[in-house]
Amino acid sequence: MKTIKFKRVLAFLFLIYLIPTASAQDSTSQKKLVYKINIKENIMPAAWRSVKVGFDEAKQKNADIILIHLNTYGGMVNIADSIRTKFLNSTIPVWVFIDNQAASAGALISIACDSIYMRKGGSIGAATVVDQSGKVVPDKFQSFMRSTMRATAEAKGYDTIITGTDTILKWRRDPRIAEAMVDPSIYIDGIIDTGKVLTFTTEEAIKYGYCEGKAENINEVMQHAGIKEYTVIEFRPSLIDGIIGFLTNPMVSGLLIMVIIGGIYFELQTPGIGFPIAAAVVAAILYFAPLYIEGLVENWEIVIFILGVILVMVEIFAIPGFGITGISGIILMVAGLTLAMVDNETLRDPVSFNILTILKPFGIVVLSVFLGLIAGIYLSRKVLTSSLFPNLALQNNLPNEDGYIGIDSKIKSKVGAEGTAITTLRPAGKVEIDGEWYDAIAEFGYIEKGSKIKITKDEAGQLYVTKIS
Repeated sequence: MKTIKFKRVLAFLFLIYLIPTASAQDSTSQKKLVYKINIKENIMPAAWRSVKVGFDEAKQKNADIILIHLNTYGGMVNIADSIRTKFLNSTIPVWVFIDNQAASAGALISIACDSIYMRKGGSIGAATVVDQSGKVVPDKFQSFMRSTMRATAEAKGYDTIITGTDTILKWRRDPRIAEAMVDPSIYIDGIIDTGKVLTFTTEEAIKYGYCEGKAENINEVMQHAGIKEYTVIEFRPSLIDGIIGFLTNPMVSGLLIMVIIGGIYFELQTPGIGFPIAAAVVAAILYFAPLYIEGLVENWEIVIFILGVILVMVEIFAIPGFGITGISGIILMVAGLTLAMVDNETLRDPVSFNILTILKPFGIVVLSVFLGLIAGIYLSRKVLTSSLFPNLALQNNLPNEDGYIGIDSKIKSKVGAEGTAITTLRPAGKVEIDGEWYDAIAEFGYIEKGSKIKITKDEAGQLYVTKIS
């Protein structure tokens, strides 16, 4: 009997131990892990890097929700397109809390999220594509943005509503509304008239299905979603992330290109100095290295750029004039610098590829190359004539009375003399006169090797010859 009572006591104590443990496990299982990524600046490569790294970390931590804390006036369309594709393909639900503004590119990435929450007084829309000066770009670019906004809204699907015998399909986010955020010609009864680009306030976004609810902070977002137990982990960029984000900023990339081009030009004007070419090499490393780490640059793009530099050098130092080789070199350099800014996955995918993907980086490169050349020309003139650098260029006169002679006076005595072409003159080559070799240029056409020639004139030490028939 005592044994039975003892067993009952043990069983009772064991149940007491299990009940709180089970409760704790239930509580833990209900607790949501929210991974928060801040985008509170223009949509630039730094934002794209934060999203990529943040999504990888969210997966590693088995996050239940990825929450984008957003406040932006827009940015680069190609970067926004990469971010919205990441959101659409995410296996983890992506929510966005618009903490004030989601304009232009910000509207695009917001619509790609599974749930949208907005702060009182916030806005979403105005996604018309503009250039650097704020001027609206041609319709072919607007067409891309319209279709992208429409496709993003369509990707959110529709609800099936059954009313009696009728079945109605209602878009969760009306694609026409998304288009109207880009195209001022779209008319939607009761929402937007023609001639205006659509922008929703928080209340309007809720009314027309572009916002799940109003919230003033993350806690209110969770409350509105019915989540009581949650933990927030915030993505914090590392020092390396910050450096890469800084170097991949289009403005910084443009400055680096200017240093590359300006340094090469300066070195060509003052061979042997070393500093300009060193600055160009460092700038090239700073330009390509972060893009290589980001996966935007592949080896072939760097090879294209280096080959372009080599061709330009060959044209300048080995081939007279400036022709096919030099032009090919410039084209390859510009192509290498431009393609380095473009995600190679986009280049390989004809569906996601569009003209804006190439046009904007190309514009940055061409403008930077032009400004780099202007800066190189200006600085080379300033430095070479400055008293601070007296040894970079010869400043003193070398008068004839002091014994300085610019050219060999013996050459002038050869005018009228006859000789033989030692090499083919095309038109430059070498000739032999009285047993001595001279550089010469054919006045008319080509002169074959071994032909008899006559010296016709001398200009600044340069002999000109004609063929003796």
